[in-house]
Amino acid sequence: MNTNADERQEWTGFQESRPYGPKYDLRTDFVMVYGISKDLPARIEGWKKAGYTIHLMTGVSWGEYQDYLYGRFDGRNHWDEAQTDRSGKHLLHGKDVPYMVPTISFAEYLASHIKRAIDCGAEAIHLEEPEFWAASGYSDAFKREWLNYYGEEWIPPHSSPDAQYRASKLKAAMYYRALDRLCSQMKEYSLVTYGRTVRFYVPTHSLINYTQWRIISPEALLVSMPGCDGFIAQIWTGTARTPNVYKGLRRERTFETAYLEYGIMQELTRGTGREMWFLHDPIEDNPGYSWSDYRKNYCSTVVASLLHPEVKQYEVCPWPRRVFEGSYPTENGQGKETIPGDYATVLLTVMYVLRDMHNHEEEDGGNSYTSGIGLCLSNSAMYQRGDVVPDESGHGETFKYDGTTAADGLSAEQQELLDWSAFYGLALPLVKGGIPLRPVQLDNIMTFPGYIDGYRVLLLSYEFMKPEHPGIHQAIGQWVREGGVLIYVGDGSDPFHSVREWWNRAKGRRAYERPEEHLFESLGLSRNPEEGEHKVGSGAVLIHRVNPAVLSRTDSGAKQVRSNVRRALEIRGEQGEYREIDLLQMKRGPYLITHVLDETESQKPVVLQGLFLDLFEADLPVRHSVELKPGEDSLLYDLNKSNEKLRVPGILVSSSRIREEQLDETGFSFVSESPSDVNVSTRVRVPGEPRIVTAGGTAAEFHYDSISGTVLIRYPGAPKGITVNLQW
Repeated sequence: MNTNADERQEWTGFQESRPYGPKYDLRTDFVMVYGISKDLPARIEGWKKAGYTIHLMTGVSWGEYQDYLYGRFDGRNHWDEAQTDRSGKHLLHGKDVPYMVPTISFAEYLASHIKRAIDCGAEAIHLEEPEFWAASGYSDAFKREWLNYYGEEWIPPHSSPDAQYRASKLKAAMYYRALDRLCSQMKEYSLVTYGRTVRFYVPTHSLINYTQWRIISPEALLVSMPGCDGFIAQIWTGTARTPNVYKGLRRERTFETAYLEYGIMQELTRGTGREMWFLHDPIEDNPGYSWSDYRKNYCSTVVASLLHPEVKQYEVCPWPRRVFEGSYPTENGQGKETIPGDYATVLLTVMYVLRDMHNHEEEDGGNSYTSGIGLCLSNSAMYQRGDVVPDESGHGETFKYDGTTAADGLSAEQQELLDWSAFYGLALPLVKGGIPLRPVQLDNIMTFPGYIDGYRVLLLSYEFMKPEHPGIHQAIGQWVREGGVLIYVGDGSDPFHSVREWWNRAKGRRAYERPEEHLFESLGLSRNPEEGEHKVGSGAVLIHRVNPAVLSRTDSGAKQVRSNVRRALEIRGEQGEYREIDLLQMKRGPYLITHVLDETESQKPVVLQGLFLDLFEADLPVRHSVELKPGEDSLLYDLNKSNEKLRVPGILVSSSRIREEQLDETGFSFVSESPSDVNVSTRVRVPGEPRIVTAGGTAAEFHYDSISGTVLIRYPGAPKGITVNLQW
């Protein structure tokens, strides 16, 4: 039987494909040994000796699977299972590393390697990134799957919106099948062979990112998979810096995008009992940025994640070796440099603070007054992303947009589709207004009764997604009648309204041209009610007849979105509940998490007053006030908040993992574990200035602050632990 996260204490972990190394031994609770290469047993053994709980992570859609591709596994060449675009080109993750069509044969190949990890004692398996590109669907293997699934000959996905939609639904179903098969088969293997249960997780990008990048993945389907124990939300600078449009300006908005991405992933598992780890990356896959760029964006993603308190487990770093041993461009672009010492210390501070988050609940804070506002998003948004973009010669060609490729030479309409402005046109105005918007996983409405009960206002549009079951509308109708206010935005112009689905396949009078017609009918309205407000039971529906992409283009469009939400709360009799401010902020125990929004009307800095430790600085300075400019983030430890609960002396914050705290009549000691070649900062609350401080038996640098009653100690890191002694 599985134990829960609290009993296992798997609060933080990281993934690494290299053998054990002291410079990137982060001292988390578990390590995900990456890849199923022949040296897997040796790599597992190395991390085991360092004291880690062992998980395995491997790619489920791509990897070093050349023995399968070239027939060394079963005697048959499998290149016909590589994802292929309409021009016949394979979609590759690297040389001889194609994205795969997840056939049953491919699942059996992966199973043969996963057994080895179970044999080596792996307690959990992570099958990462089940990804099927929207631009694909032209391989022989996919054509065979189409015939088996739909009972008809394959139709080119680019030939119509209906063909694209159906191809994408099949792609999601195929990865669901592959994962379900692997999870069930491998759990049985572990139980029968070793009498123990192995857990299965799916590390995956967010539904928001996959939709914008035009990738199909099972996402919400996996919530109903019996063998799936949870997820890792793969959100980092590389996904969150994907440009989007607000008030007509297309640019990177790392914080806002990450905030929405973490939000939809929190909603994926809310109320399900499944686990979720939020990922952060101190750098990103693109090696072309400077350390200052990585640092700023890292802080934004950390703060964005901490503003979603229902998740308290974290993957603190993918590939720590490339962070702590890699080199990246200098600020002047004239060379490369390894990680600055201060940034390394800050990273470790944040990683160990993340491990403490499960001890603290959210407290009433900055944005609680406008809570309960949701924007609906469905898996089907991914099914509408097979845009065909002409190349410079004018010939039809698919465009693989993954956020790293410049979309030059596109028309304004094509760029708007790639920017996914229909979604961001509704989302960004509210986030930019300081409203803690929650993306709502529309698919969960059918799976979990009462899923939307905690919402007061929901925004919905079928111009970028479709409802996959009529029961969704019955649930929304009941929610509205009981006092909820639904804001529907759409003009019916989306060509995907014509796809073959439940609302238009029926013959006779109950066939609908667009899915919102069924929605409105379920609410007791006509199929095509007029724009404006409509009373429904104790709630109401506000209808705005415009494509939401239009709202992304202007300041007036953004104001219209916020005005609709304000009006919705007025209808509920909650006029005072709507308030726009220039920041998003939350208190979690002693931690104060803040982002000051930019692109607002005031553009004034925000000053936080109190007695804080600044956790984004290497020396954990004591601050009486912190000034944040628009676009800046902070993670502070509130010393006043911790006064009542913390014993003296006691550890407040450290860029290391602390164990064996001991207090006697003459002093205080503890053991500090962290990677080698990094300077550790530890801030301790003390009854007075220490007479001497040692680390590893030698005198350590320390600085006493009488106002806060704390001492900062600096010393070199050691994975096996270094004993620190304070004497009075």
